[in-house]
Amino acid sequence: MVASRQDAWTEDDDLVLAEVTLRHIREGGTQLAAFEEVGQRLGRTAAACGFRWNSTVRKRYDAAIAIAKGQRQQLKKMGRLHHVNTELATETSAVKLPVKTAAASAQEEEAQVAGAIRLLTNVKETLRRVQQLEQELAEKENEIKELREENARMKQELEAVQGVNEDYKALIQIMERARKLAFLQEEESNAKAVFKMDENGNLERVEK
Repeated sequence: MVASRQDAWTEDDDLVLAEVTLRHIREGGTQLAAFEEVGQRLGRTAAACGFRWNSTVRKRYDAAIAIAKGQRQQLKKMGRLHHVNTELATETSAVKLPVKTAAASAQEEEAQVAGAIRLLTNVKETLRRVQQLEQELAEKENEIKELREENARMKQELEAVQGVNEDYKALIQIMERARKLAFLQEEESNAKAVFKMDENGNLERVEK
């Protein structure tokens, strides 16, 4: 039983599919038989080989298909349809040129794909860098916001401290004025004091 592969087709796989299918066309065989043979060689189903031929490979071998059909007509006319194996070597050169051309076309397609991949990679890297810069900008904006909030808090605290300081100065001034007033009143009271001598000859202050 032929295994059903799921991996991608390689250039060598496409060449095997093209050579076997073109040989069946030249020999008057069916494409289904060609797809079954390719499937056995590559470990794929005949349906997968047929789909690959019709969707991709066949477009590259239009000239080779025309040559193979012409050779098939010539073989029919000459009655040599069943002896084609002995002439395969002489027909190879007529088929190889389109194969080479297809290979070159495949290389060009690969180069274009590689260029597209590089372009997408550069775009992806650019987008990644832009996202990184946007994230850094957002972080800086948050830092600036936090610094502004901290500055506002410190300003409020400073204003509160300054207010307390002013209140303290005012209290000190009031206390100083009260102390001076009390001192003056005491001196004035002492200056107006009246003394008298008691029976024992001691002086005592006479309160008014």
